[in-house]
Amino acid sequence: METSSVRSLSQLSFFLPKPNRNKSYPSWPCKKPRTTQPTRLYCQKMYVPGFGEASPEKKAAKNMHDFFTYIAVRIVTAQLESYSPEAYEDLMEFLSRHSLNDGDKFCAALMRESPRHKGLAMRILEVRSSYCKNDFEWDNLKRLSVTIVEESNIRLMRDYVVETSPATESEK
Repeated sequence: METSSVRSLSQLSFFLPKPNRNKSYPSWPCKKPRTTQPTRLYCQKMYVPGFGEASPEKKAAKNMHDFFTYIAVRIVTAQLESYSPEAYEDLMEFLSRHSLNDGDKFCAALMRESPRHKGLAMRILEVRSSYCKNDFEWDNLKRLSVTIVEESNIRLMRDYVVETSPATESEK
């Protein structure tokens, strides 16, 4: 025997409950509750297409990781230049043969070059970690990035307006 049940539209789970103006909705996607004054809503972040397996932040972190390797190599070479000229020459010769574009690949190749190079690689790894954790100014990075983007946008918009606006007689 077949049984069927008919539900009214209001009973289906995908319909929201009737609004209650006195309470905030826990299912509402925005973070700030509604007030009488206009507020800025902080809803979901922008969707960035085309990044596949990684977010833009993950790609930026990978680039920062490689940049920290570059910084660590610069620090170690400066230190070696003053107190260990032989190790400095070894590292500079290795640098002339290997790219620093991929920090992990560079350090792996340096470790496998020789026991002396392994010590240099371990030093670079330690400096990279220490610089990232203790010395890099993350707040300054965010502030500078935002400032550069804002100034660039203003400059580009201003240049476009100047370029596309007809010049008046007083400007000539």
